[in-house]
Parts: sequence; C-alpha cells; structure tokens
Amino acid sequence: MRNCVFRRNDFTMKICAMALLIFSAALPVVAQEAERAPVTAAKQVLQKIAAGQFDTVEAQYDARLSAALAPGKLAAAWAGVLEEAGSFDSVVSSSASKSQTIDVVVLVCKFQKRLLDAQIALGPEGKIAGIYFRAHREPPLPWVPPAYAKPDSFTEQPLTLVNGKYELPGTLTMPKGAGPFSAIVLVQGSGPHDQDETIGPNKLLEDLAWGIASRGVAVFRYTKRTQKYGAQSSDDPAKLTVDDETIRDARAAVALLANQAKIDHKHIFLAGHSLGAYLAPRIATGDTQIAGIVMLTANTRPMEQLLVDEVHYVLSLSGTAATESDRKQVAAVEESAKKIESPDLKPGDTVNVLGGTMPASYWLDLRDYHPIDAAKALKIPILILQGERDFQVPPATNFDEWKTAMAGRTNVTLKLYPNLNHLFIIGTSPSVPQEYEKPGHVDEQVVADIAAWVSAGGKFAQ
Repeated sequence: MRNCVFRRNDFTMKICAMALLIFSAALPVVAQEAERAPVTAAKQVLQKIAAGQFDTVEAQYDARLSAALAPGKLAAAWAGVLEEAGSFDSVVSSSASKSQTIDVVVLVCKFQKRLLDAQIALGPEGKIAGIYFRAHREPPLPWVPPAYAKPDSFTEQPLTLVNGKYELPGTLTMPKGAGPFSAIVLVQGSGPHDQDETIGPNKLLEDLAWGIASRGVAVFRYTKRTQKYGAQSSDDPAKLTVDDETIRDARAAVALLANQAKIDHKHIFLAGHSLGAYLAPRIATGDTQIAGIVMLTANTRPMEQLLVDEVHYVLSLSGTAATESDRKQVAAVEESAKKIESPDLKPGDTVNVLGGTMPASYWLDLRDYHPIDAAKALKIPILILQGERDFQVPPATNFDEWKTAMAGRTNVTLKLYPNLNHLFIIGTSPSVPQEYEKPGHVDEQVVADIAAWVSAGGKFAQ
C-alpha cells in the first residue's frame, strides 16, 4: 500500500524508523535554489538538536506538532538517529521549496556512518511544522519514456479536475485520430502523490498513460488532493476520510473525462494502484459512468495489518544486524494497528503511524469496508493484476484470496505476473524496498493487457 497522508514510500531503509513527523514531512519537496531565510532557520533548528537543546526546539513547535509529539520524543528520536548513523558531522548541502504557507527545507547531513536527509518544515512566524530524518536520496534521474511508448501516436494536454473548492492539475493523454476512444482514469496508491505517482526515479502512472495511449486508449491522471492541499484536504482536517482523500476526486475525474471531446462516455474505466486498487470497488459502487475497474495489486486485508507485515518483512532483511531501534519501530507499528482496530477508537482521536499522526476518522471510515464484498456486488467487468514479487501486498495472502472469492464469476479476470514487484517493475527475488530507488518501467505486458482489456470493453478477445 502506498502509502494516505503518510508516506510509506519513505520506509525504504531502516533509518525511516526515526521519523519524527510524517504529516508535514509528506509535503512535496522539489530540489531548487535554497531560499536563504528558511534554510538558515532550518540549520539553526538542526544545530540545536545536535547540541541537545531539545526543550528549545520543542518550544518552537506549531500547535499540530505539539499535539503530535509529547515532550521527550525528540530526544528519543535523535538518540535513535545517532544509533543508526553515528555521530553528527555537518550539513553538506541544502534545498528548499514552498507548499502553501509551509517552507520545506532538506538538509543533506553527514554523519559518521552515512548521509541522511533532514527535512524540516517551517510554518508562518518560524514555527516548526515537521521534522523528519531519512536515508539520503540523490536527486532522481530524469524520467525517460519506456521503449513501448510511441509519443507520435498521442497528444497530451493539461486538464484540471475541479471538485468543489479543490482544483487538481491533471493531464489527458489522447490517442491521435477521430475517436471516440475508450478511456481510463488512473488512481494512485496511498500518499500525497503527484499525477505520475512518482516513487524515487520511477513514474508508475506516466508509464501507464504513455503506454496505454500508444495502444489507442485515452488516459486521464491527476494530482492527488493530499499532495496539493495537505492538511486542508478536508474541511476539517481532524475528520479526514478516504472519501476526501481519494474517492470523491476519482468519481469526479470519471465525470470530467466523460465530457471530453472524442471520448466514448460509455466506455470509461478506472484503474487503481495499491490503495487505489483497494478502494476501486468502493469508487465504482453506485457510479454508473464507470464501465469497469482494473485493480493493480489490490489488498484484501486491512491496511494496518499490511503495514505490520511490511515492517516485519523489512526487519527480517536485516537478520542479526537488526537494532534495538528497529525492534522498537515494529512494536510501535503493532501498537498503532491495535489502536486502529480497537473498539474504543472514536472520532476526534488520533493515531500515531510511523511517527506521524492521522485522524481516527480515516481509519473508522475504512473499518467496515471489505473490498471483496464490494467487488462481489459489482456487475461491471473487473481485472485484478498482481506482481508475484510484491512484498507489500503479498500474493499468498491477498491475490489468492481474490482468486478464491471470485472463482466462477464471469465478469472477473485475474492475472499474476512473475518477477514483478509492487510497482510492476521486473526484478529478481526476493523483492526489497531499495528497488524503488532504481529506475525502471512498468512491464510492457501489464500495459498491453490493460489496453487490450479496456479496448475490448472489459474482456480479453478470444
């Protein structure tokens, strides 16, 4: 899963266990010329942390961060960073970006054992909105189109998705020709993703858009609401739900696409990846404009259970090298899952997930949602696709459940791809999180299968 307001994509190395705040850390970071004042202020915050002046730093927290992090957590987290990376040396470089009223500064820090990125978010009046340490990432290589894309066969144009007060930038990728064309809306996994679902150097949805449009199907993709609006993705941030984050915008995207010239409004499909796949049956329920759904690595188990399994898997990769901090992280995620599943969880509560807080409303919204039951109630065509090497949504406990539950249903097709990971990129077993930092492309067979299935109206030609 990818990742709702928090970013599980950042859980690619053990050091991510030292997250201090995820919500503000999830704000988009674009490397650019450092802005002098925010960078200077961020360096001063880091210097105070390194000097052990935790009380001084905590006094600079904004209201949200103060509520999320109790006194003393900063000191404990910094101790964990030092345990993993060794003593702090210096700041190597810096960059800054702006997200609404928040300045997001990334300081590349040299420690005794490795480089880490310190991401410090600063709000109005210099208040600290977030602090986050992660393994250092080099700026991603420019995206190169996959070999199966044929840019001469389609055009791209900006298309803004307007849903109430929310305006989300998007792109319509349209095959050349008179049309009308079958079409598909792409929905990202969890996390505040851009319209391409950029993960490291990879752009999952851009691969799909270019590849599918090259095969004669129109594609619309758009920026996720939480990427552009952050905490303001709901009228009341304390009541954020998956309806706010994903579902309403996905339905609005289908309606927008249906009104575009050269689109066959009777053949508009929806393809979701990870969280988007998990929610696809719910998105389609009651929406008669959706002709069928494609579910790219859809989990059957609740998200919090997947997260527990994921951190156990990542910890297992360390073997005997696992640290006490690693084990504490696993314990913290297990505790988060217990709170999410507790009958005592109520609206207005918050849940700490990977060091960041999320409103209980998000989890309560999902509590009674069962994707298999929702999918069974649908009469439209369903295509369920899964990579055999997916450690985040393991086939043995998810895809196999789909196979069993959907056996005998003529409107459902399932396909498992060998050697593909959670991003449908080819590799060798076992899959590891660090794969996501290596450039690759969605496998051509996946692209071809989706395009052929949509073109045939939600089935494969015999």
